[in-house]
Amino acid sequence: MTLQAPTHVDTPTIDSSANRTISMLDLFAGAGGLTAGFHAASDRYRVKRAVELDTAAAATFAATFGPDLVYRGGIETWLKEEDVPQVDVIVGGPPCQGFSMLGKRDTGDQRNYLWQEYAATILRAQPKYFVVENVAAFAKSQQFRDFSESTQPDGLLSDYTFEWGILNAADYGAFQARKRAILIGRHRDLPAIGMPEPTHRGSHRTVSEAFKNIPRKVTETRLAPRTKEFFGIDLPGVYRPFELHVGRDYSDLSMERFAEIPAGGNRFNLPDRLLAPCWRGHTSGSGDVMGRLHWNKPSVTIRTEFFKPEKGRYLHPIEDRAITHYEAAVLQGFPDTHRFVGSKTAIARQIGNAVPIPLGRAIGELLLRAL
Repeated sequence: MTLQAPTHVDTPTIDSSANRTISMLDLFAGAGGLTAGFHAASDRYRVKRAVELDTAAAATFAATFGPDLVYRGGIETWLKEEDVPQVDVIVGGPPCQGFSMLGKRDTGDQRNYLWQEYAATILRAQPKYFVVENVAAFAKSQQFRDFSESTQPDGLLSDYTFEWGILNAADYGAFQARKRAILIGRHRDLPAIGMPEPTHRGSHRTVSEAFKNIPRKVTETRLAPRTKEFFGIDLPGVYRPFELHVGRDYSDLSMERFAEIPAGGNRFNLPDRLLAPCWRGHTSGSGDVMGRLHWNKPSVTIRTEFFKPEKGRYLHPIEDRAITHYEAAVLQGFPDTHRFVGSKTAIARQIGNAVPIPLGRAIGELLLRAL
């Protein structure tokens, strides 16, 4: 998929025109996965403002979509400092750390309550539609129940209602299996539009399709030494996606382990002499640890530490290495026109936190028909 990044010019919305622009806000924007997906759906979408706390991610959004679009800071600060423009659509994924199935879940994590700032933005921007995306576990959280209650007749968002579902990005053409909770809200004056219809269920795209034009051998381990100023700070970059095809310096022990793992294998294929002490006492559990991606299946979910084989099934299908940042970006669906800013770790976090672009595109196409 080739995406031509649109030129961002705030154009007055003209409802009578079939080709009118559709104005957007992107909250908790990250590297711009949702915006990239909506742009892939139609060049009619125009971002009026994006809000992102992480400096490197905000710089990536700015480098890709326009330097004047991004507010670098928290949404709560943005709401205090700026006027919120009225728009057609709001998209965003509030942080999910407190109820993610990974790691320690903390229901008191203050980041869990940033949905309230999202709701405050809805009240000010008065969109026709809004989209909330999050981990699948969000649908079972107290925050989800609170959000639902806010749309009741006596709630904060009484003028709105929403439909929701757990969607697998692979069903929409992504190269990875990644389940996300998707809420599509609408003003009560508008008809329900449901969820986007799957386009690839039963015919998922595979890792081999994603990697077919990517060199298998990786010789570099460091990003090119260049910097550019964003928000008054010099940051590494700007990098085109293929410039992220860099590996790591592995220990001899790691290389021995990789060599012992066959196609589709994992840590259970390692001989005793190569097992980590913590693995010797755990002969069951996840088969993804130190696992190789399958050529003929979608990848597992690309998370923020995909470059560490001990974190999941992130070994290349046949090469003795973890997947590179470029390969991870391709599995997420980032187009060649996207740009990245930051250290290797920062860019990995941006890639792993992003919404797969094909899933964003499917949502964007659904809203496009409704609008």
